[in-house]
Amino acid sequence: MANTMQISKDELEELKEAFAKVDLNSNGFICDYELHELFREANLPLPGYKVREIIQKLMIDSDKNKDGKISFEEFVYIFQEVKSSDIAKTFRKAINRKEGICALGGTSELSSEGTQHSYSEEEKYAFVNWINKALENDPDCRHVIPMNPNTDDLFKAVGDGIVLCKMINLSVPDTIDERTINKKKLTPFIIQENLNLALNSASAIGCHVVNIGAEDLREGKPHLVLGLLWQIIKIGLFADIELSRNEALAALLRDGETLEDLMKLSPEELLLRWANFHLENAGWHKINNFSSDIKDSRAYFHLLNQIAPKGQKEGEPQIDINMSGFSEKDDLKRAEYMLQQADRLGCRQFVTPADVVSGNPKLNLAFVANLFNKYPALTKPENQDIDWTLLEGETREERTFRNWMNSLGVNPHVNHLYGDLQDALVILQLYEKIKVPVDWNKVNRPPYPKLGANMKKLENCNYAVDLGKHPAKFSLVGIGGQDLNDGNPTLTLALVWQLMRRYTLNVLEDLGDGQKANDDIIVNWVNRTLKEAGKSTSIQSFKDKTISTSLAVVDLIDAIQPGCISYDLVKTGNLSEDDKQNNAKYAVSMARRIGARVYALPEDLVEVKPKMVMTVFACLMGRGMKRLTLIHPFGGGQFLRMLCTISRIIGQDPALVCVCPYVCILRPSSPRDGCKQGLSAGVAGGPCSGWETR
Repeated sequence: MANTMQISKDELEELKEAFAKVDLNSNGFICDYELHELFREANLPLPGYKVREIIQKLMIDSDKNKDGKISFEEFVYIFQEVKSSDIAKTFRKAINRKEGICALGGTSELSSEGTQHSYSEEEKYAFVNWINKALENDPDCRHVIPMNPNTDDLFKAVGDGIVLCKMINLSVPDTIDERTINKKKLTPFIIQENLNLALNSASAIGCHVVNIGAEDLREGKPHLVLGLLWQIIKIGLFADIELSRNEALAALLRDGETLEDLMKLSPEELLLRWANFHLENAGWHKINNFSSDIKDSRAYFHLLNQIAPKGQKEGEPQIDINMSGFSEKDDLKRAEYMLQQADRLGCRQFVTPADVVSGNPKLNLAFVANLFNKYPALTKPENQDIDWTLLEGETREERTFRNWMNSLGVNPHVNHLYGDLQDALVILQLYEKIKVPVDWNKVNRPPYPKLGANMKKLENCNYAVDLGKHPAKFSLVGIGGQDLNDGNPTLTLALVWQLMRRYTLNVLEDLGDGQKANDDIIVNWVNRTLKEAGKSTSIQSFKDKTISTSLAVVDLIDAIQPGCISYDLVKTGNLSEDDKQNNAKYAVSMARRIGARVYALPEDLVEVKPKMVMTVFACLMGRGMKRLTLIHPFGGGQFLRMLCTISRIIGQDPALVCVCPYVCILRPSSPRDGCKQGLSAGVAGGPCSGWETR
């Protein structure tokens, strides 16, 4: 497992998909037969002896415990230890050929030189069709919708940020205030703001965007675009596959189980149980996955037949599923007949017949999630001994913490805050994020033994508390490892908040050359910045009730990036609750648009929740301390950094923003005199072509 900790989450996800492709019987291991099958199906032009030689070499090098099988960890080793060898290249080529993956050479001069990135044509096709359907009536997307799934339209369409912002709002409604999306005069600077808004909002809903920059999206790098879109789409698809939001899921309880047991299941596990619930009612055998077990489409036929409306509810039309295609001998034709029936339910999305037959796990998961969302066909149990008080749902604070963790790329993904922290693995990863060293030799990792599993988890929790008390110097009075292991909400939140707070303050300290940051320093910086910008607002502390109007936040954003706030959209005076909510929505989205990674929600400002309020001002302080990174309109899509004493030229109407590729110290007279080095790119005696009117 130590090896898997050294690769990124995105790489790990890619390897998991590849492993699932090779693991034909889905038993969690790869044998020599499955490797033979991989090369056979990939149709590689290699002689038989060469294939046998490659497989023998892979088995010898990778099968560390010599059990004749390759586990997922050993599979990862292939790519880590021998990825430069001809054998590994052939192995990767086989997987790509089998999956229908397109490979691209290095696409970034800084980070990807000499590397190869791959992306799935099937995913591109599926996502384009999903987005086309979702945004077909949105007037703001008419310039790019509909996209052609057979071209690279998608990678161009995301370049201005509008489609991404719209998709985020479809997955988690009201995440982005529509008023803050730039829809006209899409200059490079305006586009940069939209992409900032999209990326920071994606992060706020739990997407892992650490390795994705605005310029990556602007250039339409396929593997990054598809990776981000899948996260956004998946969050939307999984939103209601959760007990507190869909009590009818309690129908999936098995004998002897409680709601608490069901609540521990991930959305993927709930979907599998849901599908098997209907398959059992149909008299069909259960499935163990959405890859190899659904390749023949027969389970899907039964699932569609079970969930199709029977016309028993008032106003509900009956839809009969035609099962005649079930007997078709050809797998591809049978899959097509099945999808024709799914289309009658309005659910022909994400998969093609080839995706079903190949067992594409990602796209089949999306297909089933869409079926569930439209036709769950479950009835909430009545007259059963079920403690419904457990279904309180997560609080805003819990959701914010969970999204923050997931945005940092912790593994496993956190679906349930307390249940998923009970072995402390995620907490230990968060310690590394705040620069507290973790000795992974002391950490127990899954799979845990059947006997003594909880003891192994408890040992991790004890170690996590020890790290918090000593190197991290957290206040953990009365908190022990047992509390984390038990999922104690109050005490777990106490530790998680200190982790998030330290993470936020570390960002400020990095920007401030190591100078320690605390609440007083942040408050003083906020008030000084507001005063220097001529604003009348100020705050006394993070508990200041005037923060509920969000006026101080709005003014601070305008002080950091002068002229960005449309004050005609901001309510002042005696404000109603709706006015405060609208101000807060605008403030949070504008903060994200200027580049502040704000995780707090508008309600946190309206209700003046001190912890979340602190993170808002700290993130804005971090943004205010950053040197501005701008893009030259003629720079060929290249990131161009320039050293500025100010982020905008104040006192100019219209303001002129230097986006030239030359490093220069700006003076108020610079745009009129011409940029010192940039004259060659502009007109002598006037502003160079790197100056842009705003």
